[in-house]
Amino acid sequence: MLTALDIQNQEFRRGMRGYNEEDVDSFLDEVISDYQSLIDQNNLLKSQLEEANKKIAEYKSTEGSVLTTLESAKILMNDIAASAEKRADILVKNAELDVELKLRQANDDIAQLKAEEANLHNRVASIKSRMKDILESELSKIDTLEMDIFGE
Repeated sequence: MLTALDIQNQEFRRGMRGYNEEDVDSFLDEVISDYQSLIDQNNLLKSQLEEANKKIAEYKSTEGSVLTTLESAKILMNDIAASAEKRADILVKNAELDVELKLRQANDDIAQLKAEEANLHNRVASIKSRMKDILESELSKIDTLEMDIFGE
């Protein structure tokens, strides 16, 4: 590839009816300037391309880590959801067991109260029966005493 310096240092043979040296030199100066400008622009574009490629590689690397992070987050969310479901199931089962236990306790309390009620009915009936016997016995004594006092 020619460089601007190659163009500048280029010597041409002279012929009999050669070109005007000033015109050739002026044209070559213009070509050198344009050529150097193109080389500089090409170097700049290569540099920009290299930077862009580095950024693309960085973005691809970042993309991979973002995808990995998203996948990890997805797995974590699934784990959290499963854990929440298990916890909800455990809470429901615990609530059901508490209700069952309270129902048993309530049924036991009802049975105990019914037994106490039956016991109280028996005691009241027993007391009534004894009181009736005592009263009948006292009435009998009064009748006997009345007969003794008043006679028949």
